[in-house]
Amino acid sequence: MSTNSAQKGLNPFDFFAIGFGAIVGVGWALSLNRWMANSGGPIPAAVGYLMVIIIMVPVALCYCELTPMLPVAGGGAAFAYRAFGEVASIISGWACFGAFACMLPWEAIYVTDILTMLIPGIKSGAPLYSLNGGDIYLGGIIIGVVVAAIITFMNIKGAASAAGFQKLMVVILLAAAVIAIVCGLLKFDMGNLQPVYENINNANHKSMLGGVLAIMTSAPFFMCGFETIPQAVEDSDGDVKDVGKAVVMAVTVAAIFYAIVLFILGGAMPWQEFVGVETPAVSNLFRGVYEGTMGQVLYVVILIGTLAGLLTTWNGFFVAAPRLLMCLARANLVPKALAKQNPKTGVPTNGVMLCFILSLVGPFLGIGLIDPLTSFTGTACLTSWGLTCFCLIRLRKTEPDLKRPYRILGGTPTAWFGGLVMLVIWVMFFIPTSPCYMGNLALVLYLIWMAIGLLLFLASAGERRAVPKEQRAASMFSTMAN
Repeated sequence: MSTNSAQKGLNPFDFFAIGFGAIVGVGWALSLNRWMANSGGPIPAAVGYLMVIIIMVPVALCYCELTPMLPVAGGGAAFAYRAFGEVASIISGWACFGAFACMLPWEAIYVTDILTMLIPGIKSGAPLYSLNGGDIYLGGIIIGVVVAAIITFMNIKGAASAAGFQKLMVVILLAAAVIAIVCGLLKFDMGNLQPVYENINNANHKSMLGGVLAIMTSAPFFMCGFETIPQAVEDSDGDVKDVGKAVVMAVTVAAIFYAIVLFILGGAMPWQEFVGVETPAVSNLFRGVYEGTMGQVLYVVILIGTLAGLLTTWNGFFVAAPRLLMCLARANLVPKALAKQNPKTGVPTNGVMLCFILSLVGPFLGIGLIDPLTSFTGTACLTSWGLTCFCLIRLRKTEPDLKRPYRILGGTPTAWFGGLVMLVIWVMFFIPTSPCYMGNLALVLYLIWMAIGLLLFLASAGERRAVPKEQRAASMFSTMAN
């Protein structure tokens, strides 16, 4: 491993906290009623997330086998390099970094927005400007910059510092979620779940099965985050086999959590009324079903949990993104400067500063760009996830004797299932008539982003030619135990 052992300390729960926190974040608190509207009710949405386990766990299992087999920073990028070479590595790695890079300003936007709900004075006065329908205020920009600086400082100190903060935020997030579930149960009425299915959003489906499929195809964005775990594997303080298991656990628990809150909170108020509740959906739900002080207290408690969820996601991707860049830079797939590490902490310093800059962009963009950023992120994730499944298939053939601390249940057929499902959903994201079409702006962002990765790859050609291919590969996998 590349870092000083004194700086390590990431145990399996640390990795679970990084992955689970990055996945769950605030989707449940902000978008719950939108999930219901887009799928035709809380029941098809809940069933959809349970079905997501079927399509996502095979992908997570591929990471579970590959991560302890190739325990280096980079995750999908490193797996693709080993299996298919440089071009596949830059495609997988750059797509994954695009998702990470997009999530940084995404979180900065929403942190500012949620803090505004807790402290209304942040958006006092006239807005500085508007962008894509969202108003930008000076107070919001200042708040976003300050929070970005705090998260950057924690990550500069090292992975253990970032993981400690992550665990604290996950505890707050889970506490708020438990309160929401308990208080939702107190108001729960099976009648509120009726009708079981109704297309009230003019979505492209006409049955409960269609609603279930709609939530399944839109799930990649809200399941994005588990791949942050392999990025920090070099900071593991224990058995790397457990790091792989943390990936599967994070995916499974997150999907079950989504299904539970959809069912319970969908029954706390007639769901067709809940669909019309303004953001933040869950906070406003409790202000509606509980009168007076109780409703206001729950509103604030859930907002605090929402804020903690935002910070877990932001921090989780902040941990992962610089380490992914470091992996690509080690093999000269992007400029070598991004491989620079602090010799004491092992932190990829230039990568952290680049992520700080990306985080600073968010407060200047505002809430109006959330939807295109969301669609872009889901598409980028699918690109890397699908390639990773095919990497496992390839490596089982080309390197059958490579040490595998963990072998996935079902073996190669499991990987084929995961890869083909990811490929089908990925293609659907590009079809305008598909219910999960990413949208024109997201499509443009995706194409531009991948073109930037190609340009960086070509710009690094001189650096690659100066280093023998074997040496570049050895550099990427230098931290693996002999």
